[in-house]
Amino acid sequence: MARVPAAVLNARSILNALRKPPRALARQYGRRRSHPSVELVHQPHPWVRALGLVAVVLLGAWLGLLIVGNVRVPVGPMNTTMTLRPSLTGGTKINVSPLGALQLDSHQAPVRLDVNVDQLDPERSQALVDHPERLSGLQDEVAADVEHGTLDLALRSCVAVVAGATALGLAVYRRPRRALAAGGLALTLLAASGGTAYATWNPESVLEPRFSGLLSSAPSLVGNARSIVTEFDVYQKELARLVTNVTKLYDVTSTLPAYRPDPTTIRVLHVSDIHLNPASWKIIASLVKQYKVDVIVDSGDTMDHGTAAENGFLDSIPDLGAPYVWVRGNHDSLTTQRYMEGLKGVHVLDNGEARTIAGLRFAGIGDPQFTPDRSTNPGADESQEAAGARLAAALRAQRAAGTPVDLAIAHEPSAAREVDGEVPMILSGHLHHQEMEVMEKGTRLRVEGSTGGSGLRAVEGKYPDPIEASILYMDRDTRRLQAWDEIKLGGLGLTTAEVSRHLPEDNQPGATPSPTAPGTGPDTGSATASPTGSP
Repeated sequence: MARVPAAVLNARSILNALRKPPRALARQYGRRRSHPSVELVHQPHPWVRALGLVAVVLLGAWLGLLIVGNVRVPVGPMNTTMTLRPSLTGGTKINVSPLGALQLDSHQAPVRLDVNVDQLDPERSQALVDHPERLSGLQDEVAADVEHGTLDLALRSCVAVVAGATALGLAVYRRPRRALAAGGLALTLLAASGGTAYATWNPESVLEPRFSGLLSSAPSLVGNARSIVTEFDVYQKELARLVTNVTKLYDVTSTLPAYRPDPTTIRVLHVSDIHLNPASWKIIASLVKQYKVDVIVDSGDTMDHGTAAENGFLDSIPDLGAPYVWVRGNHDSLTTQRYMEGLKGVHVLDNGEARTIAGLRFAGIGDPQFTPDRSTNPGADESQEAAGARLAAALRAQRAAGTPVDLAIAHEPSAAREVDGEVPMILSGHLHHQEMEVMEKGTRLRVEGSTGGSGLRAVEGKYPDPIEASILYMDRDTRRLQAWDEIKLGGLGLTTAEVSRHLPEDNQPGATPSPTAPGTGPDTGSATASPTGSP
């Protein structure tokens, strides 16, 4: 039998050859009869013809989808392109260029839904920023957009598949009936695929995506979609923006005649009990910038368990924009303290040690108890009262040396009460709510709330704990408290803010100055306490 010439490999020659009868083929290519009684009368097997038709249908359908089978759909503030693609496994693939992609096991069918996030629409995005209340309805809006886009894509895909298969069938067979059969088979296959996808649809797949590209680190950063951490980044950024706007508004609209902070005052930001809340760093940095804070005082419980694994949480402190004075709380270990001592701009105070920072002299003592697990019985080396007594002795020694302390720091209020009469003011925390009190011998005790909103404990109660901090305005000459602002932000998931200004009674109009603690102020001869506590 003679070999077929190479020209037959040309696509046009193949199509022409398929339409010619066997006798014509024999004449064209010089095929000789091996015997006078043998004729080339072989016809393709029906299964071969069927497989050929299926191949034409699949190729035509794929070409149709490739050319016209996609729709551009606005989904919330994003512009997206939705496309159906042939696939052996099905599912949904969402491409977020250039970050990577995430895949969802949304359905089992021979078609895959591809969603390309093209860009954020500037106008719709800005509208959400300007009107954050619209976020509450964004979920319904996105669901409606996706539903509309899916229906549009289904209709367009039907047209693309049928048109592609019919056109290729007509090109191959040159017979309208066979071309229509190809188009009908394509529509049947698409309908069957759509029915299979609908029957196997798994809406829970969105909770367990698979990430690729740069997004492959997303699970370790944002956690499982069932977790509150999913929205935590948005929450902390919104809080930081909110507190910035509120403080600007306060500076513009404040009409308090009793006290206007002089630019020369020393401004102390008092924070406490952050408990590993990363939102706290953004809020503190915002307050430092807006209030022109000179020094930050942290009265402890920055950590939750005091482990070495938590130390990386502290790396944001050198970037806050002000010196950071810190004492150890009962959730902070000695491991935590040693790590803090190595951070730039951090001043760790313990055992009554005193330092002058930003024009004020500070002294502090670490919490004598380390009880990170609330189920653990306190096993302290000494009681809070004994630790407070040691701090009081250190304060007396500083005064005797001619370097009196302006502000003392102790985590527990019970320890702080032991220094009454030895310092004008002492800062503490631990209680997770704000208090201001002038004690019996004249020392003012300031208890700060939780600047971390109680950390992970915020989700334990019916209502989340607020995030609290204070700005203390200290006179640069006398180094005494002139006024303080209490700042309270909505707890986890809330975006409310409240700023209130308070004056010591000795700084209110017409009041006589209240005495300072004995031996610490300009009037060292008076030991009479203020008549009341905080206003």
